[in-house]
Amino acid sequence: MNKALLALKISEKLGVSKKNAEDFVAAFQDIVIDALKNDIEVTIAGFGTFSSRVRAARKGVNPRKPTEIINVPAVKIPKFKAGKKLKDELKASTSGSTSTSTPEKPTTGWEG
Repeated sequence: MNKALLALKISEKLGVSKKNAEDFVAAFQDIVIDALKNDIEVTIAGFGTFSSRVRAARKGVNPRKPTEIINVPAVKIPKFKAGKKLKDELKASTSGSTSTSTPEKPTTGWEG
């Protein structure tokens, strides 16, 4: 699911215009990004927690010259930890399905 489809689903669920829903998605995205930049966790109870952490500096190998060692600087990266309700819902959706075959047509799960 992409950003446009998410906005469409929000507009249908809340009964607001698609433009308002797109604004909601953009605002949520901006708020989470700003919070993570400032080392603030964003927790949505039952859904999960967005946080950031610093990946330490390390030595690496230049992919173009495998014999060359390079320094990879420390960098701040995003992290998401799923909440209990999200985990339980996903587990419930797969329990009982013992088939390992793939569906003929891929779906987004939002058809309806």
